[in-house]
Amino acid sequence: MIRLPQLPKLPHLPRPPSLRKSSYLADTAVLLGTFLLIYGLARVGAGFFVAFRPPGQTPNISLNPSNLPYYAARSVVRMFAGLGLSVLFTLVYGYAAAKNHKAERVLVPLLDILQSVPVLGFLSITVTGFIALFPGSLFGLECASIFAIFTAQAWNMTFSFYHSLITLPKELDEAARLFRLSKWRRFFTVEVPSSMIGLVWNGMMSFGGGWFFLAASEAISVLKVNYTLPGIGSYVGAAVEARDVRALIWAVITMVVVIVAIDQLFWKPVVAWSQKFRLDRTASGIQAESWVLDLIRASHLPRMLGHRIRQWKIKHYRPPAPPKTEHETWLARRRRKRKWRINDDMVFGLVVGAVCVASFFYGARFVTQEVAVREVGTAFGLGLLTLLRVTVLIAVSTLVWTPIGVAIGFNPRLARTLQPLALLAASFPANFLFPLATIFFLKIGLSLDWGSMLLMALGAQWYVLFNAIAGAIAVPSDLREMCASMGLRGWPLWKKLIIPAIFPAWVTGAVTASGGAWNASIVSEVVSWGNHTLTAHGIGTYIASATKEGDWPRIVLGVSTMCILVVTVNRLLWRRLYQMAEVRYRLG
Repeated sequence: MIRLPQLPKLPHLPRPPSLRKSSYLADTAVLLGTFLLIYGLARVGAGFFVAFRPPGQTPNISLNPSNLPYYAARSVVRMFAGLGLSVLFTLVYGYAAAKNHKAERVLVPLLDILQSVPVLGFLSITVTGFIALFPGSLFGLECASIFAIFTAQAWNMTFSFYHSLITLPKELDEAARLFRLSKWRRFFTVEVPSSMIGLVWNGMMSFGGGWFFLAASEAISVLKVNYTLPGIGSYVGAAVEARDVRALIWAVITMVVVIVAIDQLFWKPVVAWSQKFRLDRTASGIQAESWVLDLIRASHLPRMLGHRIRQWKIKHYRPPAPPKTEHETWLARRRRKRKWRINDDMVFGLVVGAVCVASFFYGARFVTQEVAVREVGTAFGLGLLTLLRVTVLIAVSTLVWTPIGVAIGFNPRLARTLQPLALLAASFPANFLFPLATIFFLKIGLSLDWGSMLLMALGAQWYVLFNAIAGAIAVPSDLREMCASMGLRGWPLWKKLIIPAIFPAWVTGAVTASGGAWNASIVSEVVSWGNHTLTAHGIGTYIASATKEGDWPRIVLGVSTMCILVVTVNRLLWRRLYQMAEVRYRLG
């Protein structure tokens, strides 16, 4: 028998850290967090379906601070419900506007109009409809509140996604064509990932915009009828009406805790996850981190769930039909063009023409019968005053926040420190501080004609900051390294790299900041503290007073004036800047 030489024993290697133990702890933490989330949703959601008979029987709001955790939970559920609807709307509407040129001519101006309609304008129309849709249940009023929050969140994200689609880098478009990806696979593997960074940062900003209008969506006062829902926004409204500074301070503290918790548990993991969608050819240095994302990645449960989903996909996979030959494709297109070209253009022209004629007819009838011509001139003049405030706000916000956003986006260490502070400032509903600002204005005798610009800026300036951050993060590292190797600094760096690279993101931020400022004018041009009310001259005051009095002709006139001004500015200015960004400042 041949005896093999005995191999020398290898030295004893230390065991690696107990990954199994840490994964068990991660699994336990993920399971516990999931259970707490489901339990919280069930506990809070039960209050959405209590009996309700309009106009009375709405829940009473207690100013006892012990009720604030429950009120905050109700508000958080509404906010995330609105965010989910906004994401779904963004993907569908943004894709339709970017991919269909004929639909784009209608959908993009319609998006301008929808963005310019104030939240109170939507509430005036939708509250009665939602209550009638769910008779005898508070869920109808909850749906109206969620829809109002949705209208404060969706437009910013939709503009961002639409602009990402029309400025898709050429190499990604060529790769999708080369691999012959279907529209469905192209959407989920190319188009959505390429827009993810801007979508996440605009989602954060939209979420903050939802907080801004939370009080208006929970303490609803339309057509001389008051509706109240349990929430931190209605709590603040009750504290202002009672002139209870102590309750207001408790609400501010609760709001800060809620925003920090949402940042740590939701937005920070999403931001860290979105970094993998950067269009980099080199390593990007320090990456954004999140302990929640690290915990989820250390757990086996998400991987097991993903494995099960992949197995189900493989089991139900159906191979696509063989592609048509070029001759078959050419014949099919020619038949389709012969059949639909004339009819399609004719139908589109007839629909647009009919809408224009009907709008002109009913508008002229409304002016001549419902309101006086002098009233139209008054509303238009007030709209121009608000337009002046919005213009000043956009200019100042661009000069102040664009350099700060670029610094945060280019420096991951700085982003790690300042991102939570920026998110806290952007998410904190500035109108919670309006009562304190009212007290300050009363003491120093400052007119709200000037003070409203400061209040408006608290809610709208963050759109410019967050889009500047998103634009700077999306700049490929190889371009930055090339500029550094060439010794570009200061203004030459801004001229050659930064301004062209972030220009599309800045346009999106400026457009949405403009829309947010117009919307914020409703609550920033009329502020109160107890029996003291300050008003500014502007279209926001006009709409707010008409809504409170239930004066439908003035509501329609005020909202229509605001829409006309916003759409006119968007057509003459922002649309041209969008086209410039698409043609001249497109990566790739």
